[in-house]
Amino acid sequence: MSGRSLAEWLDYVERVHPKSIELGLERVQKVRDALGKSSGAVLFTVAGTNGKGSTCAMLESILLAAGYKVGLYTSPHLLRYNERVRLDGVPVGDERLCAAFEAVERARGDVTLTYFEFGTLAAWEIFSSRPLDAVILEVGLGGRLDAVNVFDTDCALLTSVDYDHMDYLGDTRERIGAEKSGIFRAGKPAVVADADPPLSVLERAESLGADLRLIGRDFGFRQQGQQWMYWGPNGRRGGLAPPALRGGRQLANASAAIAALETLRARLPVSMQDVRNGFARVELPARFQVLPGRPTVVLDVAHNPQAAQVLADNLANMGFYPDTYAVFGMLKDKDIDGVCKALKDRFSAWFAADLSVPRGASASALADSLRRVGAGGEVDCFRNPREAHAAARKRATENDRIVVFGSFHTVAEIMQGFEAAR
Repeated sequence: MSGRSLAEWLDYVERVHPKSIELGLERVQKVRDALGKSSGAVLFTVAGTNGKGSTCAMLESILLAAGYKVGLYTSPHLLRYNERVRLDGVPVGDERLCAAFEAVERARGDVTLTYFEFGTLAAWEIFSSRPLDAVILEVGLGGRLDAVNVFDTDCALLTSVDYDHMDYLGDTRERIGAEKSGIFRAGKPAVVADADPPLSVLERAESLGADLRLIGRDFGFRQQGQQWMYWGPNGRRGGLAPPALRGGRQLANASAAIAALETLRARLPVSMQDVRNGFARVELPARFQVLPGRPTVVLDVAHNPQAAQVLADNLANMGFYPDTYAVFGMLKDKDIDGVCKALKDRFSAWFAADLSVPRGASASALADSLRRVGAGGEVDCFRNPREAHAAARKRATENDRIVVFGSFHTVAEIMQGFEAAR
């Protein structure tokens, strides 16, 4: 496979395993051991139904502001695979990714790996080849059986527990919580930013002897006008500016990031000025991202009911717009009714789109769901998000608002259109 381009590698990696998802650690552990790479970096593992990406971005930004060398692995990507693997805030280049895929291919022998597992091991190969101070790993799905969990964390963060991926994780919050808290380790900090964690999360921490830190009990935040205050075991820090990521939920994520860094301050000291600078500089595309220009365009990858409710709340707090139009496409294995229900009263009209990926729901299925939940506003169906967005723009005046949401695939297609127009 030597000399292949990144596109060729990704095509190969996608075909090497018969299933796109197969939870379990045994195969990944085998290949990890065959790679034989270790790292002296402090390791953060971040799981949760929503808020993982934001929390990872904040941790990375604060640590970079403090001058540390940082590796970050996240998923999925929006426009380019390289976004998934970052060194010191910069996506890794094609050549380095190809070399890592080649190393994993050599190490795996006859062990089959899914696309995500292959990518996780490739990221680890890159991180462990560098003298990094910290590595941040975002869980792909669940926690206990996710490929990321073959690496022993120094601090586990659990951002939220809600309904998503129920085919794999179970259909109750207790079961989902048991899977997500599988990243906890004995004697190591476990920071939980869910204000009402399932009992299974607390029980997992207790049975392991993890150092559990709960939001609202051990750390938290308080809004102070336009600013906010963090409180934790080491006292209070007031007069903080909100993180550059928009939305009310981000203060819980920001508090969890500070709480996690506090637990490891002996190994990674971070000043409050580093925290302020990190929050000021943090960027994460498509998490309630408001684009410049008119009409106002909001991009949000919300694709489950909890994220949709957060989006609904954020839209309500944005100020007045005569009309707001929804451009949305979803995957058919998501809770489409739940998402539509959370947002049913927020839009003047809906521009539903087919998604061209195998798991994509049809626009007509989205329209059926909107009818079922009694959503307000007319519904039009389109062959893809780009056509839906073009129709919404045609309809909108410059004082209106267009919200693109429902899936990474939906938002990515619109972002590609904006990039091409630059």
